[in-house]
Amino acid sequence: MKKIGYTPEGKQRYLCKSQSCKKSFILDYSNKAYQPGVKETIIDMTMNGSGIRDIARVLGISRNTVIDTIKKRGSELHTVNKRRLENLEKPSKTRVKIKKLLVAEVDEMWSFVNKKTNQRWFWHAIDAVSGDVLAYVLDTRQDKAFIKLKSLLKPFGIKLFCTDDWGAYSRHIPEENHVVGKRNTQKIERKHLTLRTRIKRLCRKTICFSKSDKMHDIVIGIFINRYEFGRNI
Repeated sequence: MKKIGYTPEGKQRYLCKSQSCKKSFILDYSNKAYQPGVKETIIDMTMNGSGIRDIARVLGISRNTVIDTIKKRGSELHTVNKRRLENLEKPSKTRVKIKKLLVAEVDEMWSFVNKKTNQRWFWHAIDAVSGDVLAYVLDTRQDKAFIKLKSLLKPFGIKLFCTDDWGAYSRHIPEENHVVGKRNTQKIERKHLTLRTRIKRLCRKTICFSKSDKMHDIVIGIFINRYEFGRNI
């Protein structure tokens, strides 16, 4: 970096030497939100049980800055594990051969937004062998939510679904492709425990609940994209 004078407040200004950047900056920002690494820290704290007010107090920034930083990540989220899809064998010119998953565990987990009567349901499916999350949906506990999830899972070619006894599953999965029982959904139930432990707003008894569906969905989506899909988000 190269010194290029001072700001009106008397702070040293620098010029980035990168050919692709060529922007000026300062190192001693009065607004802490502009300091390097702050926005990444906001996301890290959100993923590890910190609420909006907690983050604002610790970092010395406004709550609006925390909320805006989290909301901006919403446009980057994927609802399907594209890394797993890319690992499927591509069809050749002479012979179509696609690697299919055989068994998937599917389950739903409830939480709420603003008040407990306004329930929000997290539906997802995992590979029963590896435990990888394949796809997820955030919606109500209605058949349309599972139908949406099932359409996201179609490219994986799942042959057998392991679920609990919620009616939506039996209504939309053929009997020959469906296994019901808690014994077959232990891995996905463990995923639920991890989510409730890591994301504060998913705890059953807490004052750190979401006040909007959008914020609620984005926080869960960031966690799934980062730790289950392996995306740097």
